Amino acid sequence: MAPDTDSPRNDAPLAVRWSGRISLTLRILAVNVFALALLAGGFFYLDSYRTRIVDDRLEQSARELKLLAIGLENAPPELHDKLVAAYARQTDDRVRRYAPDGRLIADSFTLDAPRYRLRLPSEEELKRHVARFLDKMMDRVVFADRPPNFEEPAVDRAQAWPEIMLADKTGRPQAANRYAPDRTFMISAAVKMKDGTSLLSTENARDITRIVRAERLRLGIVLAAAVLASVLLSLFLARTIAQPIQSLARAAVRVRLGRAREVTVPRLPERRDEIGMLARALSDMSHALRQRIDATDAFAADVSHELKNPIASLRSALDALDRVEQPDLRTQLMDICKEDVRRLDRLVTDIAEASRIDAQLSRTRFEPIDLGLLIEKMVIAREARGVPRGVRLAFARPRKDVAVVLGEEQRLIRVLDNLIDNAVSFSPDGGLVQIIATVADNEVLVSVEDEGPGVPESEREHVFRRFHSVRPESEAFGKHSGLGLAIARSIVEGHQGKVSIADREDEQSGARFIVRLPMAVERDPGLVSE
Repeated sequence: MAPDTDSPRNDAPLAVRWSGRISLTLRILAVNVFALALLAGGFFYLDSYRTRIVDDRLEQSARELKLLAIGLENAPPELHDKLVAAYARQTDDRVRRYAPDGRLIADSFTLDAPRYRLRLPSEEELKRHVARFLDKMMDRVVFADRPPNFEEPAVDRAQAWPEIMLADKTGRPQAANRYAPDRTFMISAAVKMKDGTSLLSTENARDITRIVRAERLRLGIVLAAAVLASVLLSLFLARTIAQPIQSLARAAVRVRLGRAREVTVPRLPERRDEIGMLARALSDMSHALRQRIDATDAFAADVSHELKNPIASLRSALDALDRVEQPDLRTQLMDICKEDVRRLDRLVTDIAEASRIDAQLSRTRFEPIDLGLLIEKMVIAREARGVPRGVRLAFARPRKDVAVVLGEEQRLIRVLDNLIDNAVSFSPDGGLVQIIATVADNEVLVSVEDEGPGVPESEREHVFRRFHSVRPESEAFGKHSGLGLAIARSIVEGHQGKVSIADREDEQSGARFIVRLPMAVERDPGLVSE
């Protein structure tokens, strides 16, 4: 699916252009119709069924006429006409007997009442014409062979009947099938008798046509019902599949065109299938995109605001340098300029770090990291450098290879550095910062506790916002960018973890930052396929 790239000029419903020329609705209908085509193949079976009936009737007529010939050969000549008439009454055939020279010597139609009458199409009602039209259509669809038309010869002699001539030549009974004027079947059979005479039976087998037409009607009713059900099913599927997808596609196009705030992606809560899952996933994605855009806009505004202060201070100091002649004042102004430059450098570095975290974490390959060993190395390195104001660091290290997580080492070091820096800056002189790493419920918990004033509950969520900085009164302004805790939360969430603030467990004053990271699960080597 390729949505239309042209931007609409108004709020009219957006058109969605599909990659193919056939819509999903038509494709659904085509699939169902294809299945119906297989059902329509029943007409080929019907033609085969009709052929079998005709073949059976031809064989039956030849066999019965052979029995009549045997009876005539064993009966006295004065009973021949009576046998022929009785046979015609029982079979509804017209039976003719021809002399060896081909002359007609007996006809059941003259010996008894005619058993059938050929109907002309002009004499029949409209429904018969419709039935014959359907017969022709079915024959064309299944490519059926058309038998020759039946016609009474102008001079009724044995030589006018091909089946008699073939029976005379082969010495075996012969049968033939023809079409009567009304397209019903004419079944004929011929037998050569020992005395040189020939027997011919003809039958207007209208019952075959009735049987085939009745079966065709039943098949047609089933096919019509199947077509109706298929169309209704296709419309239902189109309504339950194609229409929701089109609605979601239009909403996605509007989001892409920058209308995210005014677009409500349907969540389809009543749908518990894959389309409902897709709708809710797109709605959540749109909501997340809207939040990301809002966060980007807010971040840009915050960056602009935070950069203005040091830039304004730097500009003022540089402007004053041109007017100040006293060396001590010039030195003081230069110190201010240097401090503002350092502050700008720190801000730009932290801003770049905060803006790249998500993208970098999405491309980073996580590796198993023992947080206990990592924190121990960090504490030793900090103590070697010296901790400001005599603040002490204490770390309760867990057993080796217990507090193991999957992550990127440098990012996790940044998280721990930021939390320890924050705890040290709020701790009183000579205070104690305790770092604890434990394992609980398949999670690695790292807590950093200080002895500072703590964080009020109303501020515990705000401190993780970008550029939100509440610093100790003793700390000089501009020492921190206000991005440290925000960066820490982004990194932790990028590792599928959480960071929060709580009171100390010993009910003493101070803050307790808790980082929860999923514990690394080692794979069983026996389950790894080679």
